[in-house]
Amino acid sequence: MVTEFGELKAVPVRQVWPNEAHHFTRWLAENISRLGEALGMELEVVKAESEVGEFSLDILAKDLGSGRPVVIENQYSSTNHDHLGKLLTYAAGHDAAGAIWIAERIRDEHKAALEWLNRHTDIDTHFFAVTVEVFRIDDSRPAFEFKPVVLPNEWQRQARASAERDVSPRGEAYRKFFQELLDELREKHRFTGARVGQPQNWYSFTAGIPGVSYGASFAQGNRIRAEVYLDQGDSEKNKALFDRLHARKGDLEREFGEPLEWERLDDRRASRIAIYRPGSIEQDEQALREIRAWFIDRLLRFKRVFGPQLGRGVVGVG
Repeated sequence: MVTEFGELKAVPVRQVWPNEAHHFTRWLAENISRLGEALGMELEVVKAESEVGEFSLDILAKDLGSGRPVVIENQYSSTNHDHLGKLLTYAAGHDAAGAIWIAERIRDEHKAALEWLNRHTDIDTHFFAVTVEVFRIDDSRPAFEFKPVVLPNEWQRQARASAERDVSPRGEAYRKFFQELLDELREKHRFTGARVGQPQNWYSFTAGIPGVSYGASFAQGNRIRAEVYLDQGDSEKNKALFDRLHARKGDLEREFGEPLEWERLDDRRASRIAIYRPGSIEQDEQALREIRAWFIDRLLRFKRVFGPQLGRGVVGVG
């Protein structure tokens, strides 16, 4: 039985990251998945210090679940009106799907302002406020926590979606399917932190490096597809990365347990490695459950087989 406990102490953020721009923003760009987990999103960095007119956004990211931009503004100490104005300017400049404001303390008036925006903006735009806190137990290494203070009310927004978006029955079927897929991947397998399905025929998940993702989609020709998708924004980088993976085709397929489709896509910027099977969103509930199970199994295999190659740098970027 434990009879003595350590003392949990708050640590000033500046002790860990002395400078917001040079230290915290760079660290956040390298650990963007941790912020995504706290917010229930799949985030990927597009660019740090992205210019919007005369201003410089801390991080421009992408929500892989929707494919749309997300702007992130960091601030030490308490939130202020200046940074609220910048956040809105950056969101407008990038036509963002999400605007995330990170600070040590969110003032009540700014919390109220973001909650008002979440209630009154269109259903495709989300505003978040997050505090970052650092702790030690006695003299231990510091530990950090992102604590959401403002989140969009997804239940309310989803209830509004059909009326405001005029979502088709097919779109609603996709949303329901991917919502159940996300919930199982998150709760049973810790594969993703994403929480909100979209009325679209695909969903993407971060693979841990920019420009590489895992995907599940209903493809053309009544087929479904699980994939590793390569799109680093540059065709030469994508083809070079594809070729390095393809050079290990035999080993990777043996470990995966099935043959894969190696789609270099020379007429396009991106490339993919995929596996297909018959399937359609129009099938009955039992068939859709089987499709979800197939997606989960193949996505987990892709992560197990391809993830270490990327993580160890065996397959480098560039």
